[in-house]
Amino acid sequence: MKTIRLTMAQAMVRYLAAQRGPDGTRFLSGVWAIFGHGNVAALGEALQQAGDALPTWRGHNEQTMAHAAIAYAKASRRQHAMAVTSSIGPGATNMVTAAALAHVNRLPVLFLPGDVFANRRPDPVLQQIEDFADGTISANDAFRPVSRYFDRITRPEQLLNALPRAMSVMTDPAECGPVTLALCQDVQAEAFDWPETFFAPRQWHQRRLRPDMRELAEAVDLIRHAERPLIIAGGGVHYSDATDALKAFAEAHDIPVAETQAGKSALPWDHPLNLGAIGVTGSSAANAVAETADLIIGVGTRFQDFTTGSWALFRNPARRILAINVTPFDAAKHHAQPLLADARIALEELGAALGDHKATAPDPALKRDWLAAVDAATAAPEGNALPSDAQVIGAVQRSLDENAVVVCAAGGLPGELHKLWKPGRVGGYHVEYGYSCMGYEIAGGLGVKMAEPAREVVVMVGDGSYMMANSELATSVMLGHKIIVVVLDNRGFGCINRLQIGCGGESFNNLLDTARHAVPSQIDFAAHASAMGAVAEKVGNIAELEQAMARAQAARGTYVIVIDTDPMLSTEAGGHWWDVAVPEISPRAEVQEARQNYEQQIKTRDQAG
Repeated sequence: MKTIRLTMAQAMVRYLAAQRGPDGTRFLSGVWAIFGHGNVAALGEALQQAGDALPTWRGHNEQTMAHAAIAYAKASRRQHAMAVTSSIGPGATNMVTAAALAHVNRLPVLFLPGDVFANRRPDPVLQQIEDFADGTISANDAFRPVSRYFDRITRPEQLLNALPRAMSVMTDPAECGPVTLALCQDVQAEAFDWPETFFAPRQWHQRRLRPDMRELAEAVDLIRHAERPLIIAGGGVHYSDATDALKAFAEAHDIPVAETQAGKSALPWDHPLNLGAIGVTGSSAANAVAETADLIIGVGTRFQDFTTGSWALFRNPARRILAINVTPFDAAKHHAQPLLADARIALEELGAALGDHKATAPDPALKRDWLAAVDAATAAPEGNALPSDAQVIGAVQRSLDENAVVVCAAGGLPGELHKLWKPGRVGGYHVEYGYSCMGYEIAGGLGVKMAEPAREVVVMVGDGSYMMANSELATSVMLGHKIIVVVLDNRGFGCINRLQIGCGGESFNNLLDTARHAVPSQIDFAAHASAMGAVAEKVGNIAELEQAMARAQAARGTYVIVIDTDPMLSTEAGGHWWDVAVPEISPRAEVQEARQNYEQQIKTRDQAG
C-alpha cells in the first residue's frame, strides 16, 4: 500500500478538497477562517498550501461566518456546503449559536474549532476551559448537543474514520446537519503515513428513500377518503428538489398547498392552488382551509409551532395528519401517519397510485380576498406618516423582478414577509425562521449570493438585528459579492415590544427611546454602512425608497438603504394565535385580561384535540 506523509491538518484539507457533490464539483466549496493560536500554525499552513483547491475566506466574526456558510448550504439545496474554522475558546464558542441554527434547520456545515493539547503537557493553555471534575472537557463540548456528529481528534489516524463519517452525515437526507470535528492543536501538526487511496476523489450522491409499500398504501387510502385535504409544504420540498413534483401532484388531485417559512417559494405565489403562508403568520386563505381540513399532508416539514398555530390551527375533530418526511423523528410527530420517504419520490408514487382521484378544490374567493388584503397592506402610504414594515415590503417587491431572492431571519419582518412576499420563482424566498437568529441576515445574504451569484439578493433587516451582527457587510464588499440591504429602523425591538403589550405588559426595555438610557438614540446606519465600504443612503419615504432601489440595482457593489418605520404597526389581516404564556397573577388589569384570553385559547385548542 502506497502512503504519503502529511500532517493531520494537511491530510484533512487534502481529503476535503477531493470530496465531490452530486454535480461532480467540490462538495465543500471552501473554508471560512479566523485564525488564532489554536488553528493558525497547522491548519492555517495547510489551507494556505491548498490555495484554490479549497479556497479560504476571511470573515469578521465566527458566528456570522458560519451563518454565511449555512445560508450557502440552504441556497444550494444542501447539494454543497462550507466549513468554518476558529481558534479555541471564544472563537469556538462564538460558533455554537450557528451550530444550533444549522441543527434546527437540518443544514450541513462543517465546524473545525481548534482544541486544547491532546498531550496536556502545557495545560492550562490560553483560553482553556478547565472542568474541575473532568479532565476531558473543553469548550468544544458545547457543540455536542447542537451537532449531528461530534468528534474530538486526539490522534492523526482518527481522521481515517472521522472524515468519512462527517461527509456521510452532511450528505445524508435524514441525518443532515452540522458536524463538529474538534482539532487538538498539537495533533494538527503531527505527521502520519496516510494511504494514498484515502485521498482519491469521491462523489456523494443524494440518497432518495423510497416509501414502504404498506405506508404508501395507507397514505393513498387516507387521501382517497379525505374530503378537504391540505398540503403543507416545508423545507424538505426544496432540499429534495420536489417543487415540480409538488406542483404536478397538487394540480393532478386539486389539493391546495400552504407553505411554511422554509417551504415558501416551493410554488410561485400566483399558482391557483398556492394559498400562501400557513399558521401564526399565515394567510387568511391557508388558515381558513387548515381549520376545516380533514387531512393535513405535511411534506418535508417538522411542524414547528408557528406552522401549527401552537397546534390550535387544525380544528376539525376528525382531522388526520399524514407526514411525508425522510426522518422518523419528524414523520411521527403528533400521532401522524408516517410516510418515511424522499419528498419527490413520495409525491410521484402517491400520484401514480391515486390515478385520476381529485379532491374538492378550494373556493377561489379565499385566495382572491387574501391577495386583495396583501395589496392593501403593501400599498404606498398617503401623507408623511412613518411607513409600516408591510409598506416597505411592498416598495421593495415592486422594485424587483421575479428572479430576486429576499433574505431575512428575525423580528417582525419574517412574519410580514411570510404573509406578504410574492416569490415569482422557486427559491426566491430565504428566511431563517427555524432558530429565528438575530444577526443571520447580512451574513446569510452573503452566503446566498455566493450560492446564486446571478440573482439579485436583497436583505431586509431591522435595526435591532443590524446592531447585533453587521460586520460581514464589509466582507461582502471586500469579496465583491454584491448584496442590497434594506435597514428598517424602528428604533428598537418593535416586534417583541408589540408582543409584550399584546400580553398585557407595559412597553419596557425594548424600544431604545424608552429604555434606561441617558442619551437618546442617534445611530446613523447609513454612515456606518458607508464606513464599511458599502454605498449607503437614508430615504425619507416609500417613494424615495423605490427610487433608491433602482439605484441599488444599477450599482456594482453592496448597497445599503435605511428607512425609518413605525414600531407599532403590523399587518392585521391573516395570522393565528400563538401560545405565549401570560402570567397567572399580576396587578395590571391588562395582564389579567390577557390571561383570561389566553386561558380561553388553551381551552379551545384542547377541545379541538
